[in-house]
Amino acid sequence: MKNILIIGGGAMGSAFTIPCIDNKNRVTITEPYSKIFIKNLSSKNKFHSALKINLSKKLKFRKFSSDLLNEKFDLIVIALSLSGIDFIGKQLKNLRVKSPILVLTKGLKYEKKNKRIWTISEQLIKNYNASNVSVLKGPCLAKELARKNQTSVVIANKNIKIAKSIGKIISTKYYLTEYSKDVAGIEVSSAIKNIYSMIIGAGQSLNSSSNLFQKSILEMKYLIKYFKGKDETISGLAGVGDLYVSAAGGRNSKMGSYLGKGFSFKLAKKRFMPNDTVEGEQLAREIAPFILKKIDKKKIPLMISLLKAILKNKRLKIN
Repeated sequence: MKNILIIGGGAMGSAFTIPCIDNKNRVTITEPYSKIFIKNLSSKNKFHSALKINLSKKLKFRKFSSDLLNEKFDLIVIALSLSGIDFIGKQLKNLRVKSPILVLTKGLKYEKKNKRIWTISEQLIKNYNASNVSVLKGPCLAKELARKNQTSVVIANKNIKIAKSIGKIISTKYYLTEYSKDVAGIEVSSAIKNIYSMIIGAGQSLNSSSNLFQKSILEMKYLIKYFKGKDETISGLAGVGDLYVSAAGGRNSKMGSYLGKGFSFKLAKKRFMPNDTVEGEQLAREIAPFILKKIDKKKIPLMISLLKAILKNKRLKIN
């Protein structure tokens, strides 16, 4: 039995408590921001408004604090949105107790000063002196995990023994883990698939979408290699696997369908998805300054088309 702290009470962080508890661990969850999720998690029945289920009575909720972070945990799991990474990084920088860290958050960060793209693990390690950071990615919908539908994910760490040791802590019969040393490739592919699922969603038929799917894989492969990842990662869970799930019916794909019908992003967002977060759009704005200046546009025409459509709020044109 291990002692696990999960930071982030949203859908994914809360769903992740389920396999952790089923594997007989002591699990504590904390939420730094959302009043709604704090209310959900601190209630007697622990009904989660996003997952529409009651979480385990064994789950312990604690108020977020630096003192909590400095308690002894066998694993600290970061399940915050991308916007929360700077905040939690500053908190982790001052830890007296250096627990292993597992990052569920997907995304990339652009640093204006040095004009470079950081993966989340790089940001935590280099900017905040975090150590022993692993990442978990793959095709995992929070609502399906919460209902214990069979799910497969990949844990990446340059030290494969550490990745496997984490897998033993969290794996169950329905939550299966694979392992990789390709941290960069895993993080890049799991982030950019949000952009490419928008592009695939823009296809107005199965024929056109399948064509866009194939071209998206080729562009993702190029970008993974550009950011020092390995070719084989694109064919794994964090590549094709995650792209398939997102393109099959996620929010990014839904937005892509409106772009494919000729709507501008702002109009589609306002008219059809006013309360939805579209991760692909957020990532597009984050990495566009780097992508448009540093990378050969001929290698990634789909990506370039989407970036321009979002930044200029114009119709998406895919050749």
